[in-house]
Amino acid sequence: MKNSFPQSRYCVAAVLLILTGASAAVGQNSAESPQLGGGVDPTLTIDGVGRAQIRIAFPAADVDSSLTGEYLEAAREVEQTLRDDLEQTIVFNTQGPTELAVLSLTGDRSQDFEQYRSLGNEVVLLATIKPEGDKLVLDGWVYDLPSKQSILGKRFRGTLAQTRLIAHYLADAMHFQFTGRPSLTLTTIAFQSDRDGFQELYLMDYDGRNQRRISGHKSTSGYSDWSPAGDAIAYMSYFNGPPGIYYVELETGKKLPIYGEGVLNISPSFSPDGRSIAFAHSSQSNVDVYRCDRTCTQPLRLTTSRAIDTNPSWSPDGQQIAFTSSRSGRPNIYVMSLDGSNVRRISFEGNYNDGASWQPNGTNIAYSSREGNKFRIAVTNLVDLKTKILTRGPDSYEEASYSPDGLRLLFTLRRGKESQVYVMNADDGSDWRQLTHQGNSSAADWSNFKQK
Repeated sequence: MKNSFPQSRYCVAAVLLILTGASAAVGQNSAESPQLGGGVDPTLTIDGVGRAQIRIAFPAADVDSSLTGEYLEAAREVEQTLRDDLEQTIVFNTQGPTELAVLSLTGDRSQDFEQYRSLGNEVVLLATIKPEGDKLVLDGWVYDLPSKQSILGKRFRGTLAQTRLIAHYLADAMHFQFTGRPSLTLTTIAFQSDRDGFQELYLMDYDGRNQRRISGHKSTSGYSDWSPAGDAIAYMSYFNGPPGIYYVELETGKKLPIYGEGVLNISPSFSPDGRSIAFAHSSQSNVDVYRCDRTCTQPLRLTTSRAIDTNPSWSPDGQQIAFTSSRSGRPNIYVMSLDGSNVRRISFEGNYNDGASWQPNGTNIAYSSREGNKFRIAVTNLVDLKTKILTRGPDSYEEASYSPDGLRLLFTLRRGKESQVYVMNADDGSDWRQLTHQGNSSAADWSNFKQK
């Protein structure tokens, strides 16, 4: 992936500051935060021109000396999480304490800012972590080094259980300040795993940390899809007999049925407005794509071929549904209108294509494409139908799922009998990172950006 993003006019003569009242965002379950530094929080104008990564100095956080024991450990986790968040974004090129150790810092910001700048940095992040009752408070200030002006000031507070979350909030605020877009730091990934003996539904943070189980059916459950608002996850489960479609309300933990009639109900997909769900259903022998609302009583049949039609995936604009069909003799990816009309095939590589995932801008569809007996991750452009293969190697690469910014792809790597979830850059298949390591994990799906 190219290290570029929308240009922010923050440097020297190009700076354009819009002064607004500071409204420091608050972490989950936190009290209202006071304003920082005089009550103004300049924001940056984004003009849409690409540029190189912003070089940012991030010296060691100023951790309150009164912190000990688990609070000190939590403070260290806050700082490390923030560093990891900045490292994983394409926006910042960060110099930490190791790179900055060559400097002779004095504590005088005017002099220190020039030293940070001497190493090629454009901005600096100064962070402090201190106690407040049973909570930790994270303050983050970002300064423009040439002008020495403050361009961001935020405060977040949270309990010991929220240490990673407050770091994610600051990283997200910085990303938004420089790009006008949210970051992945506050997103969540759903996946399925058999690590506890049964295939159940799990969640993890965007970086693979904080993995936790959210279903306990003691049956085969998974193949999930997030609601656009992030309030629910639709999934398939065998826990009540034949596979049915259910959803879990994340705030309450309630598991509610959507549809379980017939002999097969699998692969749910939420519409972009969150009101409808498409899924594959069979009442006898043929499998077709249907859609209905969350309280489904009479689903609408969309496909009527004698082939197997399954794995629907709703387009970002809500006007189309991609799905897998064997109507051409072998499984391929097709796209149709919401009423089942205007069906057209979009995959032509390999001998078996399955599992469509729409890029959030609607430009591309990623899917699994088999060559020989191994699957690869393929991406097809919907305008010219050109296809590129992102993964090659001795293993099988399946179940692609785009991140909400469209820049990364989750996928399942199957090696022999083992499967684990990975993430890679969506444009060229580079920068693989393994996210799961326990049991067999697969079929990951990325949440939308956190609503604010």
